[in-house]
Amino acid sequence: MYPFVIKNQPLKVMKPQRLMDQVRVVIRYKQYSLRTEKSYLYWIRKYILFHNKQHPDKLGEKDVMEFVNSLVTRKRVSSSTQNQALCAVLFLYREVLTCKMDWIDNIKWSKKPKRLPVVFTADEVNQVLMLVDGVAWLMASLIYGTGLRLQECLRLRIMDVDFGYHQIIVRDGKGMKDRMTVLPSALETHLSKQLEKVRIVHSQDLKHGCGHVYLPYALERKYPNASKDFKWQYLFPSERISLDPRSGIKRRHHFSKDYLQRAIKKAIAKTGINKKGSCHTLRHSFATHLLESGYDIRTVQELLGHKDLNTTMIYTHVLHSGGFTVRSPLDAVMAGKVKDLAG
Repeated sequence: MYPFVIKNQPLKVMKPQRLMDQVRVVIRYKQYSLRTEKSYLYWIRKYILFHNKQHPDKLGEKDVMEFVNSLVTRKRVSSSTQNQALCAVLFLYREVLTCKMDWIDNIKWSKKPKRLPVVFTADEVNQVLMLVDGVAWLMASLIYGTGLRLQECLRLRIMDVDFGYHQIIVRDGKGMKDRMTVLPSALETHLSKQLEKVRIVHSQDLKHGCGHVYLPYALERKYPNASKDFKWQYLFPSERISLDPRSGIKRRHHFSKDYLQRAIKKAIAKTGINKKGSCHTLRHSFATHLLESGYDIRTVQELLGHKDLNTTMIYTHVLHSGGFTVRSPLDAVMAGKVKDLAG
């Protein structure tokens, strides 16, 4: 279990008997997200079952690599999935079992393939958005208009929309970083209407003894009434009140990511666009279209929240691909033939 210390003295805490309970305690102590918790628990269970329910204490480097390699040879998973499983198992040894094993540092990670992002043209974006209705349209438009990630869009709070400075504040984005991005003028009226809808729903929840919303870290304990404050409510609240899987409290969470993903997938299928598009394609299109408009890459990097400029540089590869800079020799030959036929 993760070591707790008070005044340089170890605090004796009753360890949960079950290994998976110990994993859950450490994950929550380190304030990992619920998605990470579910993922790590899933792969650690798979690892234990793969070795016929042997305790990980009795296993080592050879057993870890045998499990990870089996994911490729038998399950044919992607490199990212393979690395995710390896992260979960190493977390078990490092943080939960606190094993000091030299072999952990010698683990070889699977190399991720370098793929170009799928990008829609401005016309294709318009076609997709025309086939999405209601709040799904507003969320999709916001992702394309701001470059937000899907989860960042869903987790927006009322106070994150700044109409005065025409900007949106992203809190606890990827890498636990805050950043600001542009607020599209075309969406300000729609967002104002969305705020009023949320206000009505929130007022009804308060009348029925609800109206609570999840607050990060210890804010709920520090400010007991903040969870009922309107400014803390989600910009895109769920249609139903649900049970928090960790605290067991009934709250109104934000929309599920599946809701918007399904809407975008259906819209892309209706348009007949032969590209493997998704919600994230709208974010890719935001970055690419800004670069096409002449904005410098540093500005785009800040708006996207990329830590490394090389991550943003991939959009310049999209700009320079295809017919942007190189003319096929076939075009010249065919042009010559057409000219001869015309003569």
